[in-house]
Amino acid sequence: MSLRFADLRRSLRESSWMLAVPLAWLVVIVVADVLAPPHIHLGPLLVAAPAITASFAGAWATGFVAVLAVAAQTLIAVLRDKRELFSSNHEAQIAALVVVGISLVWYCVLRERRSRELSRVRHVSESAQRLTLRPLPQQIGPLRVASLYLSADADAQIGGDVYGATRTRDSTRLMIGDVRGKGISAAGDAALALGVFRATAAVGRETDLAETAALLDDSVGWNLGDPLAEEQAQEIFITASLLDIPDGERAAASLIVCGHPPPLLLRGGRVTALEPHKPAPPLGLGKTGPAGYHVDAFELAAGDVLVLYTDGITEARDAAGRFYPLTDRISGWADSAPQTLIERLRDDVRTHVGGRLGDDAALIALQREPW
Repeated sequence: MSLRFADLRRSLRESSWMLAVPLAWLVVIVVADVLAPPHIHLGPLLVAAPAITASFAGAWATGFVAVLAVAAQTLIAVLRDKRELFSSNHEAQIAALVVVGISLVWYCVLRERRSRELSRVRHVSESAQRLTLRPLPQQIGPLRVASLYLSADADAQIGGDVYGATRTRDSTRLMIGDVRGKGISAAGDAALALGVFRATAAVGRETDLAETAALLDDSVGWNLGDPLAEEQAQEIFITASLLDIPDGERAAASLIVCGHPPPLLLRGGRVTALEPHKPAPPLGLGKTGPAGYHVDAFELAAGDVLVLYTDGITEARDAAGRFYPLTDRISGWADSAPQTLIERLRDDVRTHVGGRLGDDAALIALQREPW
């Protein structure tokens, strides 16, 4: 019993100032009904008090106000004419208040249960994201790095976009990709691709970038033979960009684009899209082996900033249906450090779409430092 009273006190305390509205409503209706002519009955309006309470408070506070509404209806009958207390009219009004009050309390219980379930889902999904899609270190070799993930799933902050970075003996290797689909259903395929990518750079088993792309391409189909896989698994593919950036400034960086938006290079206030000469198909659709992947070379000098992103950024639309102008936006932030650039992009994209993205989105910004 003491626990129930504690819950009631906590519920009332959390919404104390807002409770003034339904309580004031009860007082006004009681006074108005008592002073009204005999043929006017305002008691039915008392039901608004618990209904208002249910819109912002929990089950205990709603039940408390519902009890007060029943008491107010009884008080009206006593003050107007004690003989009316047991009249069919007042009995019907009290019965209606009891039924509505119980219904509202049950509604609040279900709403709170749903809220707790969503909180657990978010906690689990965020934990999964931290394990499979950890924020990249701020410093990887000669590179200053910042990363960001934005999920389109309102109930779970994890989805199908994937990014990762790993070290080889003398370079930094990066991947950013977009698994077909979004939300939790695509997270498993993203985790598999990320695991394969990291494994290819393991010390003693390093592969070149084309071999890495071929292994990733093969891995996309690994679960297709699983009899428990869903039918949608037959349509899995991943768009991706793979990069290998040597530690030395004089060595050219390598890039393979598999159906993915090209990286953007910021140098001297200008933005250049690193369009591939021979783009490869998305991973899972090629099956061509290492020879089928063309490796593009580009220079990444000290001070240059490279931005990797998924199409959740460039395809974000505003209320008028206009796409987010990524190149135009970052051209004005070319002198920003990677972390500052990522934060500005995050805020600007959310402003552009009005709060919620229509697709998962991932971003990586990196800057080479003298090595």
